[in-house]
Amino acid sequence: MQSFANEPAVILIIDHDPLTLTGMAAVLSMAGYECHCAQDSAAAIKAAQTLPLDLIISDVMIGSDSGLALCQKMRQMPGVQDVPLMFISSSQGPDIVRRSHEAGGAYYLRKPFDPEVLIELVAKALWMPHLIQSKVAKVQAGRQQIPAAPKLFSTYEAITGIRMQTVKS
Repeated sequence: MQSFANEPAVILIIDHDPLTLTGMAAVLSMAGYECHCAQDSAAAIKAAQTLPLDLIISDVMIGSDSGLALCQKMRQMPGVQDVPLMFISSSQGPDIVRRSHEAGGAYYLRKPFDPEVLIELVAKALWMPHLIQSKVAKVQAGRQQIPAAPKLFSTYEAITGIRMQTVKS
């Protein structure tokens, strides 16, 4: 998770269908997010290596490649371990939701998607308490300097009811 305060969250959308990529990017861009698109595994891996990602949204199948396997592979990359995953698919398979959760997906959205539901799930994925707590721990450990840390603490407290304190060196 990289974004705080007024910086837009950076989202990587992975799908082999250009129409889906364009539609999702348009909806999320209008909602204030910074979107990057990849149509294949190679482009997705390159984006994950170079962008400060806050969320990855991937189709379950990217052409002939497995989006589930791709996201599990990307989760091993430095800086991507804590990035939440969200899967999308037009698959009607009975176990697709279970498989997406086993692959680390926080949410699953069936195509065609409702733009309002997409925006709601993205907002939820970006503010999951364990991700905020992970970022707070990094701030407290002094590995990053984030001017918006007090606001982050108050947001975390509002969501979880747990009071955060700044540890001074």
